[in-house]
Amino acid sequence: MFHHAKELQFDARVTRPDPRFARLLLEQFGGGNGELKAAMQYFVQAFAARRPYPDKYDLLMDIATEELSHLEIVGATITMLLDGVNGELKDAAGTEPISALREAAAENPITKLMSGGKGEKERLIHEALFNPQFLVLTGGGPALTNSQGAPWQGSYVNANGDLTVDLRSDIAAESRAKIVYEYLMKFTDDPGVRDTLSFLMTREIAHFKMFQAALDTIQPNFPPGVLQGDPRHTHTYFNLSNGADARGPWNQGQGPWGAGEHWTYVDDPQRHVVATKGEVEHRPDGSSHTAEEVRAKEEELSRIRSGEVKSATPEGEQHWSSYPQTGLAAPGS
Repeated sequence: MFHHAKELQFDARVTRPDPRFARLLLEQFGGGNGELKAAMQYFVQAFAARRPYPDKYDLLMDIATEELSHLEIVGATITMLLDGVNGELKDAAGTEPISALREAAAENPITKLMSGGKGEKERLIHEALFNPQFLVLTGGGPALTNSQGAPWQGSYVNANGDLTVDLRSDIAAESRAKIVYEYLMKFTDDPGVRDTLSFLMTREIAHFKMFQAALDTIQPNFPPGVLQGDPRHTHTYFNLSNGADARGPWNQGQGPWGAGEHWTYVDDPQRHVVATKGEVEHRPDGSSHTAEEVRAKEEELSRIRSGEVKSATPEGEQHWSSYPQTGLAAPGS
């Protein structure tokens, strides 16, 4: 059950109208890294977590709801940045003389643009950083699009039904949203807007750490999913570019692997592929696990993950909630 509180989570403030920045800010309203995308992604992911991971369900639903709060903050900011558009559009449909509009222009730069004659309006519409949809479709409010006018779409949402995958997607989503806010702050000097963007950016950092901590509570969580990968190929790095070669913990030494394991660097991939008959005859090198050990681990992890879901799913009639809901688990779990 959702309940809307009329007070914003953060007091959004705007010093003066700025339609060009309003367009840029649409990225965080209806864009692929925006607040609605995040809210819908965590909301959808939560369903599969309800029974086997009720604590993660609670986490995902809380953050999804906060992202809707952030969507409201962004929408409110965009509307304030477009202050004057809606009223002047409605005045233009009446009988008020254009001279009266021009008198008001000194008070509001939006009014000045709206009443400056055909040439001024055409210049406005063709401004590279201005969205004409604010004038002809939304009447001064936010549109569910990105800054280029492309509509929001459900394909932005990543939900795979495996928490070790979904939480990594969420960490990446928070990272992208954070950097977008960081970039946006370079395009406005309005102190109120910058304060709002700083709050939203900081909450992305907080969510990143929440998802990271949640992922750490699921062990083992690497590789994502259940299947472990063929030990003949997990530790191989192919040098597939000409010229100077970079070496680092991603292709030499132990790197991120466990004790006794290391990367195998293949300097001449073509010769290696021919010699191994297209990798078919490649023997494990760098991994301390045999194929038999890997299979045993997959079977064990399969029982654990499957058991988590099956044991939490009751037989017969199912209920999503109890009334009152005094615990995290779903009824019958």
